[in-house]
Amino acid sequence: LNLLPKLEGNQFYFHEVIGFRVRDINFGDVGTIDSINDSTPQALFEINHKGKEVLIPINDEIIKHVDRSKQEITIIAPEGLIELYLSE
Repeated sequence: LNLLPKLEGNQFYFHEVIGFRVRDINFGDVGTIDSINDSTPQALFEINHKGKEVLIPINDEIIKHVDRSKQEITIIAPEGLIELYLSE
């Protein structure tokens, strides 16, 4: 892993964002990234939101800012996506 080139801006390696907080511009604090599911055609953040799993697609349209110093990723999720996982 030490041989990988450092990425900047909104680019990141999947392993480096595990544990980062995810904040949605509209929803607020979504939770912490537990893992990345890259076994599907669209890679997904697997986020723990108060014990519930929220899946967010990883793409440039959704990810607005990666702050490595704060270990935080700011997103703008499609309307209703986060709430879909939190409704019972």
